[in-house]
Amino acid sequence: MGEAFEIRRAGPGDADTVAALFDAYRQFYRCEPDLGGARAFVGQRLALADSVIFLAEDQDRPLGFTQLYPSFTSAGMARIFILNDLFVAPDARGRGVGTCLLRRAAEFAHGEGAVRLALSTERTNATAQALYEREGWQRDEAFLSYTLPL
Repeated sequence: MGEAFEIRRAGPGDADTVAALFDAYRQFYRCEPDLGGARAFVGQRLALADSVIFLAEDQDRPLGFTQLYPSFTSAGMARIFILNDLFVAPDARGRGVGTCLLRRAAEFAHGEGAVRLALSTERTNATAQALYEREGWQRDEAFLSYTLPL
């Protein structure tokens, strides 16, 4: 699968590295750049361990990340994880980084006893959708999603 790189779980000392990727991820979704805010947000997630972040690196160069949030399914009475963020730096795309991050997230969630991973993506993000479907993710055709801005 492409060139060699490492995927590891990020810790509090990785906040600056992950924050740069996280800020680029937010810009992909048309948010204003905010590296300081990204650093504070990611640093807090890592310090509190209330999310799980996997970081892909080629030696010391960050290539991408994924972030999982723990949750539960009431109907299934079991743990699930929400794969909230997946981002690969533009210059690292085509190397299998996204695929490896998805697989590492699934391996981790399975090891934690989760019964599923869940994610959402924009309807227009065809590249990501193709990756998810290639990796066995199934599009939800039964449920509609709603949000309530607060």
